Order: sequence, then structure tokens, then C-alpha cells
Amino acid sequence: MNLNKALLIGRVASDPELKSTNSGQSVCSFRIATNRTWKDTSGQKREEAQFHNIVLWGKQAELASQYMPKGSLVYIEGRLQTRSWEGQGGKKYITEIVGEKIQFGPKSAGTAGFSGNQNQPGQKEIAKPVKKQELEEDIPVIEDGSFDVPESKDEIDVKDIPF
Repeated sequence: MNLNKALLIGRVASDPELKSTNSGQSVCSFRIATNRTWKDTSGQKREEAQFHNIVLWGKQAELASQYMPKGSLVYIEGRLQTRSWEGQGGKKYITEIVGEKIQFGPKSAGTAGFSGNQNQPGQKEIAKPVKKQELEEDIPVIEDGSFDVPESKDEIDVKDIPF
């Protein structure tokens, strides 16, 4: 059995670029950033970011280019794909995540950078820019080894794990 699955939650690092193939199929490409926080051996808090190339097709591509600006939070589920081409200096390679499922983050995370006014029923909704403070959100960070586990008399020994 084989499995090629990628699950990412991160921030859009570049504005989505929508294009069409010769046959009229919509394709959207952009990058997202994910980060990891941990404590090194000296106890110092460390952080690193990874950037991932994302490709979406069809209706998902159109929606992403319309409603997912740079900085917004996004969940992407897809598969890894490596492409190659002949370029200046030889053969070039790129690994991308082809999105199969996408979920936009909360509107407060910057989706479209606008929020609607509170209008009376029947009145046309007018968009207004969102303030920077409204875009910032507190997302809990779970750090490797940074939480306390209560001691119990039934400790699990790594040697007891059957795999």
C-alpha cells in the first residue's frame, strides 16, 4: 500500500496567482509558510519557518485567488508532486503540494482584508478595511517537550512499545 498525503496549516506567504491552461482549466499557485517552535539543549526557544509551494486546480483555484490574500490562515490537504524541466544551467526540479482540499481560516485572520459594515436589512453591504489589530489572533503554540506531564506510578517504558 502506498500513501502520498500532505496536511498543512499555515499563512499564505505570497498572493495567489491565477492562470489558465490552453484548454481553459484554472490553476492557482502560491506559497504558504509554516513554523515550528522548540527549545534547544540549552533551553533557548528556537523557531524555524518552512515555505511550501501550493498548486490548486479548477474551482478551488478560482476561490483561492479571490478570497485568500497574503497573510491569511489556510488549511491544505493534498499530495506531493515533483516536476522537472530544462532550464538555464541544466535540469531543474520543484516539489509542490497539489491541493485536493482547502479550508480558509477565520475571517479575522485577514481573509480578503475586509469586514462588512453593519447595515440595515435591504441595504447594500459596503466593505471597510480591517485594522491590523483585528487581523492578529492568538493561536496556541504547542512546543516539543515544553509541557509538564504528571508523574504516575504506571510509567511507559519505550522498550515496552511493540513497534
